[in-house]
Amino acid sequence: MSEPHSDALVLFGATGDLAYKKLFPALAQLAALGKPAGRVIGVARSRWTTEQLRERAEASIREHGHYREDEFAKLAQRLHYVQGDYTDPALFQRLCTALDEARRPLFYLAIPPDAFAPVMEGLANVPCARNGRFVIEKPFGRDLASAQSLNQVLRRHYAEDAIFRIDHYLGKEPVQNLMYFRFSNAFLEPLWNHHHIAAVQITMAESFGIEGRGRFYDEVGALRDVVQNHLLQVAALLAMEVPIENAAEAIRDETSKVLRAVRPLDPSEVVRGQFEGYRNEPGVAPDSDVETYIALRLHIDSWRWAGVPFFIRTGKSLARTATEVHVLSHRPPMALFKDEPARNDLRFRLGPGAVAIGLGARVKRPGSEMRGRDVELEFLSMPDDEADAYERLLGDALKGDSTLFARQDAIEAQWRIVEPVLNARLPLHAYAPGTWGPREAEPMVAPWEGWREPEAAA
Repeated sequence: MSEPHSDALVLFGATGDLAYKKLFPALAQLAALGKPAGRVIGVARSRWTTEQLRERAEASIREHGHYREDEFAKLAQRLHYVQGDYTDPALFQRLCTALDEARRPLFYLAIPPDAFAPVMEGLANVPCARNGRFVIEKPFGRDLASAQSLNQVLRRHYAEDAIFRIDHYLGKEPVQNLMYFRFSNAFLEPLWNHHHIAAVQITMAESFGIEGRGRFYDEVGALRDVVQNHLLQVAALLAMEVPIENAAEAIRDETSKVLRAVRPLDPSEVVRGQFEGYRNEPGVAPDSDVETYIALRLHIDSWRWAGVPFFIRTGKSLARTATEVHVLSHRPPMALFKDEPARNDLRFRLGPGAVAIGLGARVKRPGSEMRGRDVELEFLSMPDDEADAYERLLGDALKGDSTLFARQDAIEAQWRIVEPVLNARLPLHAYAPGTWGPREAEPMVAPWEGWREPEAAA
């Protein structure tokens, strides 16, 4: 039985960067596809008018979306603005008036984490939010204790199925393709275990730095920014068991289960780095100990993955911008030919710029000698032109589909995994911009012939 569609959208933080770069363009595209959000109420502290909000939305869609004058005119008529302080009860009364006859609004909290609790408490005291749905942007806490505390505030007033904890990475087409490829191809299942897989590598590399976000990044770092959420979710999609059905709770049950099987990080299996020049960025402390690079080893204590290391690395100012997964096979048990036995490699390119799935194999070189060369058989290769993740996730939240949203038990499991190194003050190794990070990260993957470098987009 399908859930009723939300009949209005309330956007807290409507004057902020996330709304400008992602949410207004997503709204416009949903409307163009015949999936309108009903009345759209922007809420913020700024002393704006409805007309200013409409102008902001138009500029946003022109710059970041697909602007169509006639379609925007229809969207603009549904845009309204409510100004006020998030701790002021009168704000929420004005919001209810603006919602008019809406009975199941979606409330999207695109606001700093310290404002989540006041807004949710304020909504709990007004009748227009009684049957609402609530999208909470990441980061969901800064550690396990703060994530649990925030959840207590939410669950004090609302049921779990009304809460949508968003991680936009889960809405990306290439990330969803990981699960689809795994469970739609029967040839993989007999091979997808410790008997045939030697190691898994996940790399999320960015060739750019912090792009003016020094103050934010210096409070977060690479571990909190992308490992605790994005990359652990990718690992979960690779390692999960098959769900009993293609339904939200069945899928989330399996991702939560595998995350609970991951051991907390061992600080001796973590390498932190910081690119040279980071401390000169505006907003960054001159003695900052925040990592812009991190590499680590995960252990999954399950029957399927016992003994198979999952290596994760991510960093800013690296040699290339790309996200790739490499699943490395065991070598053949003996060398039949003169050259070294091959280690096959299943590669998932998750963007940006290109999406690919390829199988690395060894074939004979032309000539009289029995020597080989590496080739790759591509199952899929296409431009990274998927629907914007926020468009997909916003559309899913409006219709009540929680499949691509994180559940509280998974979030707590992710914080439990990274907790031992959050405040461990591990050594911080410098690396030059444009490289693949500090040399100290190489020994952890030496037995598997080193890190697999993501390919350049075609």
